[in-house]
Amino acid sequence: MNPKFHLVSRDADLLGESPVWDGRDRTLYWVDGVSRLIHAHDLAAGTFRSWKTPSMVGSVALGAGRTLVAGLADGIYELDLDTGAFSPIFKPEPDPKVRFNDGKNDRFGRFLCGTMGVHADPLGKLWRVDRNGNSEVFATGIRIFNALCFSPDGRTMYFADSLDRAIRAFSYGPGDTPVGDPRLLVDTNPWDSGPDGATVDADGCIWVCLVQVGKIARFTPAGKLDRLIDAPTDMPSCVAFGGDDLSTLYVTSIKDSGSGRAISRHPQGGCLFAIEGLGVRGLPETRFGASVAEPVAKAS
Repeated sequence: MNPKFHLVSRDADLLGESPVWDGRDRTLYWVDGVSRLIHAHDLAAGTFRSWKTPSMVGSVALGAGRTLVAGLADGIYELDLDTGAFSPIFKPEPDPKVRFNDGKNDRFGRFLCGTMGVHADPLGKLWRVDRNGNSEVFATGIRIFNALCFSPDGRTMYFADSLDRAIRAFSYGPGDTPVGDPRLLVDTNPWDSGPDGATVDADGCIWVCLVQVGKIARFTPAGKLDRLIDAPTDMPSCVAFGGDDLSTLYVTSIKDSGSGRAISRHPQGGCLFAIEGLGVRGLPETRFGASVAEPVAKAS
């Protein structure tokens, strides 16, 4: 393995997060939470575009047609990519002490997004929303929700409260059965960092940013460390596989999170990078509202 890094973004974000690859349009999306921006990079055209969000944005996922699903400060919204209009899908009771953070579509077309305490208080919840606006809560008492991702078959969900320094695994599936009790998958204390954003590759291994030490780790489904690589900056925040063969690992990073908890000392802090040559591939992302009967194709 001989990974090669290259810079993708033109400008640094303050709080880069939530990269997601749309193979249909050959476009990578990601967010700058503090600057309230959703970015897009069209690989074929080599162009960039941004949409201003009405509040702080924590995450995005692929939507139906020409839309994205976005976790904004106060709820889950749909963004029309052609008009730039935001339409609410789900908004819980207003609470100025929390905001939505990390989020992803599961393998069955539902969007999950966790709230976090604005001051890292244990007030956050993990919400799931379907295309009809139905919502459920799967976890509570979360301080900083991160590392949400799913096994290739969608039957295991992973997430972390970053301040607990632990990635936990939950039984999951296409139905409405509540998730079971979690099991500890990875204790990240030995690497002196809480886990930040994460993704799963086609082998079912979990790639996660160890934001406080500038590393990216790959853990097996059994929780064993498989690889540990230096990130391109000192504060990597989230990862996603993309590119035509899903072999490129895109990495967002932090310049200044706005909370005082994360401020980069790297000259390219906040930039988006691509890592080539890892020898593994990711999985295509499911679109919001996709049929539960629709298979999730593996990268070939």
